[in-house]
Amino acid sequence: MVHAIGLVETNNVAKGIECCDVMLKRSDVEAIASYPVCPGKYIILIAGEVAAVSSSVDAGKLQALDSLVDDFVIPNIHPQVFPAIQATTEVDDLQALGVIETFSLSSCIVAADFAVKAADVTLIEIRLGRALGGKSFVTLTGDTAAVRSAVQAGVESVREDGLLLDYVVIPSPHPKLLESIV
Repeated sequence: MVHAIGLVETNNVAKGIECCDVMLKRSDVEAIASYPVCPGKYIILIAGEVAAVSSSVDAGKLQALDSLVDDFVIPNIHPQVFPAIQATTEVDDLQALGVIETFSLSSCIVAADFAVKAADVTLIEIRLGRALGGKSFVTLTGDTAAVRSAVQAGVESVREDGLLLDYVVIPSPHPKLLESIV
């Protein structure tokens, strides 16, 4: 059972691949994602027990040095986060729509986890940096009050670091909007 996830985001591919190797060698963790993203950044997303994930992320940060863009360790990750990262969440009924856009991939996952833990919402997708110039965004749905609460929690989790780009809550989205955003 996955208890934690961690991520290291670098500003270059070569250093990112090297960091992934160091992180996998450091502790018993699983690489969930390890790939380049726009504009020439690289992410390594790992999962495992909290202590192992923390140790691996620390090793990755040390290896990254000046190429480190962002990082995190999230203990007790919400179970909706993985399907949202993989864009496999099925949503049949789009209620209110919330969107949080961030400057880093790491901050977007953190915002999504805070949001889904704060209110009864469904994460639709966490879009990580591909064809977005290194930015990321999370979409979520639920009743309007829940979406407002979730978006506020997600926004507050990243605002202080200066990684928040923008956010919106659309109380009554057009029924065909879901087709356009997934």
